[in-house]
Amino acid sequence: MMRSLWTAASGMIGQQTNLDTIANNLSNINTTGYKTQAANFKTLIYQNLQKNAYTTTGDPKPVGAQVGLGTRVGSISSDFSQGALNTANGEFDYAIEGDGFFMVQLSDGKTGYTRNGHFSVALTTDGLAMTDSSGNPVLDTTGKPIKLPQGYNSAKLGVDLYGNLTYPDANNNQQNIGIQIGLAYFPNAGGLDKSSESNYLESEASGTATISTATALGSKIKSGYLESSNVQAADEMVNMIIAQRAYEMNSKAIQASDEMLQQANNLRS
Repeated sequence: MMRSLWTAASGMIGQQTNLDTIANNLSNINTTGYKTQAANFKTLIYQNLQKNAYTTTGDPKPVGAQVGLGTRVGSISSDFSQGALNTANGEFDYAIEGDGFFMVQLSDGKTGYTRNGHFSVALTTDGLAMTDSSGNPVLDTTGKPIKLPQGYNSAKLGVDLYGNLTYPDANNNQQNIGIQIGLAYFPNAGGLDKSSESNYLESEASGTATISTATALGSKIKSGYLESSNVQAADEMVNMIIAQRAYEMNSKAIQASDEMLQQANNLRS
């Protein structure tokens, strides 16, 4: 009887993690560049009550008897499908249409990868620097921070569909100034470690980042747009109800097991 208690308890623990994941999705429904997550479950080991054997006539039995011992969360995967591109008002708001991640240099020296293209330009001692909303430098196709020498007016800077920074010449025509916003590609983006502020970190599971250009990846950088979260509120609400019902059913199994144990303890000879 104790087997059912532990089995149902594992189901409750798993559904609690599932609900935590759903709640995180819903809380980030308006987070730029957020990718929805889903909990995936695996069964625990099975206990053999009766192995495949033979009948009294010597014929093999078709099946044995195994009972499962519950479930566990096998992984929490991310859906990297494209989110909707919404019009933005920032001068340096960019969205990636297609594959790839923007790169930023974090405060600890590591490289963060993000789909959040809400950037700005900061004044430095030697000119201008493109940064994210936290002040982390945005990196170019060589993996170096994007910096512009003194004399450039940030209001006149532009970016074409392939991430090339442009600036008007004497005839007020936008010209490529030789700096391009870099994009990173991973063999397995699902293996990236998630960090704060919509940033991802490289891991063994993700593989090594390949720094590329929008042209090489077949992607485009849309100026004046931001990629919204790909969370679907209706789907998450349905998933939440399913998780709640599963949690409730597992709790009922524990109550039933407890009542059966109580009846067994109350037996009189």
